[in-house]
Amino acid sequence: MAPKDEIDGMSFEQRHGKERVRVGRVWRSREDGRHFFVEWNVSISLLSDCIPAYVRADNSDIVATDTMKNTVRYLLDYCFILDVYVKAKECSEKVSVEEFAILLAKHFTSLYPQVTTAIIKIVEKPWERISISGQPHNHGFKLGSERHTTQVILNKNGNLQLTSGVDGLALLKTTQSGFEGFIRDLNTILPETRERMLATEVSASWRYQFESLQSISRGPLGFTEKYLDVKKVLVDTFFGPPKQGVYSPSVQATLYDMAKAVLARFPDVSSIQLKMPNIHFLPVNLSSKTNPVIVKFEDDVYLPTDEPHGSIEASLSRIRSKM
Repeated sequence: MAPKDEIDGMSFEQRHGKERVRVGRVWRSREDGRHFFVEWNVSISLLSDCIPAYVRADNSDIVATDTMKNTVRYLLDYCFILDVYVKAKECSEKVSVEEFAILLAKHFTSLYPQVTTAIIKIVEKPWERISISGQPHNHGFKLGSERHTTQVILNKNGNLQLTSGVDGLALLKTTQSGFEGFIRDLNTILPETRERMLATEVSASWRYQFESLQSISRGPLGFTEKYLDVKKVLVDTFFGPPKQGVYSPSVQATLYDMAKAVLARFPDVSSIQLKMPNIHFLPVNLSSKTNPVIVKFEDDVYLPTDEPHGSIEASLSRIRSKM
């Protein structure tokens, strides 16, 4: 939330930034010639002392949003020296989306005295390395599905909030799901069942325990590996063992199991938020006056729908000790 100022007896909040700054970056390995590629969609929001721009048309304290865009692209080439294109140029070594977001936030809060807080959001497009005849291709990529996300909130005094996430993680299992014992009233027509399809598109975000820049080590941080590990725990918990799976009594129960599994597996994650819409596949039964059974549903033919759908979301956090 932006800080509030009082102007003419009224409360005023403001921030400004640049949205949807798209940048791609290639790194080339000196050892084996392999290329690494990322495509990022960057959003920057600055909380700053620039009230005169609003009330007196004085722009002398404004960081131009065009400057923000160019910073992203340059910084990705020489890492930790100099707005999105500029910073893209600065990173000569491969960096994770989280590290780049921290780098951008540090740049804006340290370079401009009037900027008190930087909020950086980045979505990584899911380009994946392809394999040809079982061999990973050195410079070939295909577009995947789910997206790696991050948000960094950094204050000038060094206070940090770092969140990673996954968006668009589509999961489906054709059995081992049911829904029973819910409230029934005059408007309820949904039958109870212990056999149904369960499909969802997971949006998850988890916050790390880092509270300041000083609490982050200077060595390898492994954010990309942690993202893949968290995603694996979410997927494994949703499906269960390969042969028998795991029964889901509701989307709510499965969501909680997934969140609890992440906190149990990763001690440096302080909280996780999950949003899991219940995407319906409706049983198909077809009949007519002359043919009462054109298609009889036997857990085999479904009508896929995407709206309306159930909306289920929750967050799970560690309770800090008061000792």
